Amino acid sequence: MLSRLTRPRAAAVCALPVVALLATAAFAPLPFSLTQPGQTTNVLGEDRGDPVITISGAPTRDTSGQLRMTTITATSPDTDVTLGDVIDAWFRTDRAVMPRDAVYPSGRSTREIEQYNTEQMKESQDAATEAALNHLGLNGKDIKVTLKLADVGGPSAGLLFSLGIIDKLKGDGAGGDLTGGRTIAGTGTIDATGKVGAVGGVSLKTQAARRDGATVFLVPKAECSDAEAELPKGLRLIPVTTLKGAVSALRALESGKGAVPGC
Repeated sequence: MLSRLTRPRAAAVCALPVVALLATAAFAPLPFSLTQPGQTTNVLGEDRGDPVITISGAPTRDTSGQLRMTTITATSPDTDVTLGDVIDAWFRTDRAVMPRDAVYPSGRSTREIEQYNTEQMKESQDAATEAALNHLGLNGKDIKVTLKLADVGGPSAGLLFSLGIIDKLKGDGAGGDLTGGRTIAGTGTIDATGKVGAVGGVSLKTQAARRDGATVFLVPKAECSDAEAELPKGLRLIPVTTLKGAVSALRALESGKGAVPGC
């Protein structure tokens, strides 16, 4: 014999699976990483007591100002991210939720990912050196450039490495600093031909840059809209697509002559 449920009881019975599903979703790990502004490092200076850029085989110059490469910090590949974490990050400007596969190569262990990021950094450093020396018309066989940056992986510091090498060797080409004495930050990959590529996490990197005193931020042109989304007050964006364009923009900014591009 079947008994008829009253409407309140029926609603309560039907709600039980929904509540259980929501409870499970709230605590189940999700395929995301949580990211936030990371460290910045002046490539014209030192990192843990060692020069970031060391050059032999050519005269170098003393520099003023700073060229700060920027990073984001992400939860580790084996960290469980729950729905509650995602909701919390969603309402914060200093946090972002990114698909885990967009941050870390899929199907690799934490150790393999660390090795991959180290390899990416090494390739980026080699390309940055070649791009800078090519830009200056210098022979790479005669000049040795060593780039040293601890606990940072990936290719996104390429542009800043190239600019740092140029500033240490030739400055603005007219006796002055490429930075014009400013604190300039930025991000972007670079290849040996000097082409600048997009990197991701730009809106968090601009926050890290402003936090550490930058007033100018070099951003891959393709990521202008992302950079503008959470742009800190007092930080000027300069979009770039090539190393040559970045150098020209910094020279124009320093001299006050010529157009400085904007997003």
